[in-house]
Amino acid sequence: MEALLGFSLDFWDYATFLSLFFLTVVGLGFVVFMLGLPGRIAIARNHPEAEAVYLMGWVGFMAVVPWVQALAWAFRPTAVIDVRYLPAERRLETDTMIAKMTGKEPAITKAETQSGDTPS
Repeated sequence: MEALLGFSLDFWDYATFLSLFFLTVVGLGFVVFMLGLPGRIAIARNHPEAEAVYLMGWVGFMAVVPWVQALAWAFRPTAVIDVRYLPAERRLETDTMIAKMTGKEPAITKAETQSGDTPS
């Protein structure tokens, strides 16, 4: 190796390479965590547009502004649709989408819903 570089590599060179590799892996892990954050928040809050928030969080990394909007959207209460009082079909659709995104089974199924299901 000395013939190619013109000097020999010692312990400190390898320690430097290892620390740079470690910092790169930690940095990439942090970036992946931050890009998925709006989607995870929206899923945890049962947001009706959780899938859109999730995708906007990942696509918004190219420019910072869409990612910030996705983060704000994840926390924004929905004024148009209140998830607690959705019609049964919409509630089933939202639960199925969130279950698909989290890899779990839906909390309610089609058999458990009734036509005309309204909040009491």
